[in-house]
Amino acid sequence: MKIVVCIKHVPDVQSERWLEGGRLVRGEDDVLNELDENAVEAAVSLAEDLGGEVVALTMGPEDAEDGLRRALQMGADSAVLVSDDELAGSDVVTTARTLAAAIRRIGSVEPGEEGIGDVDLVITGMASLDAMTSMLPGALAAALRVPALTLATGVEVDEAGGLTVTRAVGTTREVLTAPTPALVSVTDQANEPRYPNFAAMRAAKKKPLDELSLADLDLAGGVPAIAVVSSEERPAREAGTIRTDAGEAGRELAAWLVENKLV
Repeated sequence: MKIVVCIKHVPDVQSERWLEGGRLVRGEDDVLNELDENAVEAAVSLAEDLGGEVVALTMGPEDAEDGLRRALQMGADSAVLVSDDELAGSDVVTTARTLAAAIRRIGSVEPGEEGIGDVDLVITGMASLDAMTSMLPGALAAALRVPALTLATGVEVDEAGGLTVTRAVGTTREVLTAPTPALVSVTDQANEPRYPNFAAMRAAKKKPLDELSLADLDLAGGVPAIAVVSSEERPAREAGTIRTDAGEAGRELAAWLVENKLV
């Protein structure tokens, strides 16, 4: 079984973040997207159970290699970085289109052929913590023309290649099935990501990591469909008003809601 796990290198959620020219500034505090650790764990666990290989894939600047190195430490067998100056500021449509082309290349699909070759499964996290749109899994599945089973809390693949995922929708538990190839996004409830030991960290240094450009994928950079028009710092939070209830607090609250057009 060949599994491609898509990851993203993002600014640490604990670090200060800001926009310049409509783009998120990235720097020394960038890390592997925490929610993608669950995707890597799901991919590696399936490969361990069923046999096969895991290829970690990301799109981004050269620094994104650090995120791939982390995925290799967690058990991925190889990694691919798609990096090109023309991809700076890409929206979800451009990102999905680029990752889809890279997945087809990983699957040894010849130009003009359909499908994703010998790739059996694509796994992603539920969202990236820099944008939190959760749009990429669906967009990538559409670009690949494969079923999308999203927000999975459990993933199983049988020997015949049948895929079964479970997910929680409110108080309801859903069980979804699909043939492979398919795409699955997993939540942070799907598993407990492993912490690589020293031996795994050393082994990761010897694993292959390839870098591709848009030319390698026979793609030309496109103009993103979405652009940030303006941005400004969030205003400081003002202190609230404390009322001591002497029997009139309910009326005062109702009057405040009406005054501020909140009802």
